[in-house]
Amino acid sequence: MARLDASDLAHRLGRQAEAVCRHYLSSGRLEGNYWLVGDARNTPGRSMYVRLKDTPKGPAGKWTDAATGEHGDLLDVIRESCGLVDFKDVADAARTFLSMPPPEPDAGEHQRQSPAPHGSPEAARRLIRMSQPIYGTLVQAYLRERGITDLRGTGSLHFHPRCYYRPDEHSQTETWPAMIAAVTDVDDKTTGAHRTWLDPRRRDKAPIDTPRRAMGDLLGNAVRFGIGGEVMAAGEGIETVLSLRQVLPDLPMLAALSAAHLAAILFPDTLRRLYIVRDNDPAGDGARDTLVERADAAGIEAIVISPELGDFNEDLRTLGLEALRMEARLQVAPQDVARFMALAA
Repeated sequence: MARLDASDLAHRLGRQAEAVCRHYLSSGRLEGNYWLVGDARNTPGRSMYVRLKDTPKGPAGKWTDAATGEHGDLLDVIRESCGLVDFKDVADAARTFLSMPPPEPDAGEHQRQSPAPHGSPEAARRLIRMSQPIYGTLVQAYLRERGITDLRGTGSLHFHPRCYYRPDEHSQTETWPAMIAAVTDVDDKTTGAHRTWLDPRRRDKAPIDTPRRAMGDLLGNAVRFGIGGEVMAAGEGIETVLSLRQVLPDLPMLAALSAAHLAAILFPDTLRRLYIVRDNDPAGDGARDTLVERADAAGIEAIVISPELGDFNEDLRTLGLEALRMEARLQVAPQDVARFMALAA
């Protein structure tokens, strides 16, 4: 039998839309030509509606979540309600529901890979692939609330509307919207991901115990903004680095995600001058000292940039953009001010 693509499977599921809903969205109920439920993970409620019959507005099986604006088909329902990640697992579940035989393997197809281990680089890459660009999403709103509006060079950031969060192994899994940041090495290979879970009502971090978590291989690697060259800046947090980029938008920067990882970043072969974006605390001091020593040993000029308050995002939000611009102008080499700094309007 020929391999079926996603649209074929979605169409077949749509012909049995009500049966699919009763099986995977059992917390919902039938109302007219629609199935109503809280969301695609089978949460009780009425904000999501699944079309059960073809109409001029669209085919059966299409759904919309009025609370979030998300939409999709019944393959998405299977993925979300079952907590699946890989499309092959979703397709296998759909074929099982439809009582279809397994597909014949393509010529030369390798044996199916095992699921990516939890927290592995491959799991991080899959999470990034499942996410979407940040423009027009809660991530953009969250960053705007923190004074970060210039998002040039932020292709490493993504948005996931329902990212899994589990406080510990004994707790139930929750879902929250999240900012997903790709962690890459000096050759731009994705080695990990960083998640910041968000509260859509407050446009702030989610009210959970650990709203930030990283996964994958982090040591030596970072979240990168802009294309590295002879000059770059390195700091700890994503928001800290993006705050400085509001006044130095053309300067390549990276966020190492912690003081310990900042001290251990790998230097590109092209690097000649490194700006160390320091956080104003003992851990930041330790990272600064280690990084200055490592840069000096590698023949790289190291220049420390320090905030007035706790970090540069606090400076941006409390002191304002022009004060931050002046801070940077006084600490950045004159040739780099001319090259990288955005002038006041």
